[in-house]
Amino acid sequence: MKQSPERAPLPEALSRPERGRVMLFAPHPDDDLIGAVLTAHLHRLQGDPVRVVVAYDGALGSAPGGPQGAELVALRQREARAGGAELGLEDYVFLGYPEGHLPGPGEFRAAVGHVRGLLLDFAPELVYCPWIGEHNLDHHVLCRVVRAALDGVGFAGRAFGYEVWSPLIPSRVVDVSAVFDLKRRGLEQHRSQLAHTQLVHHIAGLNAHRALYLHKGARFGEAFAPLGDPDPADLALLET
Repeated sequence: MKQSPERAPLPEALSRPERGRVMLFAPHPDDDLIGAVLTAHLHRLQGDPVRVVVAYDGALGSAPGGPQGAELVALRQREARAGGAELGLEDYVFLGYPEGHLPGPGEFRAAVGHVRGLLLDFAPELVYCPWIGEHNLDHHVLCRVVRAALDGVGFAGRAFGYEVWSPLIPSRVVDVSAVFDLKRRGLEQHRSQLAHTQLVHHIAGLNAHRALYLHKGARFGEAFAPLGDPDPADLALLET
């Protein structure tokens, strides 16, 4: 009996990521911490420049009776910077896109153009972004935008998708056991979100599960898969 090609291969287990300039795309102001922040932190410890780009304004992430509108947007940006500071990340860019809707063709083209400019300005060698299978609309759309932008600039580096709320089939898992408490501390800065979501509990469970792919003593891992190529329909949209 032959092995089925549908069987997923074991992911590569890494004690540290490869070297290179890093651009980490986060849909909302806490998603960097949820998905890939410890890998970004390990990059920083190696001396790799790291820039975090937060795409959406976070205006819909409010608890009943909490801040709303512009007040909430400003609060979430402060929380994002405070959370990143727990891990020594200081280079944040906030694009301020309105969250929670499918962009029209003009909005999509504008977003791809904007991200192309960011890529050309920073010249990353490694890009991290939520993977295409994320069920959250904003996460999924951001991946489509980033993939199209990477294609548009002829990106020659490596691009990886990370998981936020939708688990992926990993091609690599980075051991973050030694620094996991920093993720906990970073997430605790997002008090507006902790008021209605048990972020630390949920993400600790996911990262603990990923440690199954690492050495026997590992406790936490962050998982990644290749970001993939842009959808031909998205590229065609850019040409209209």
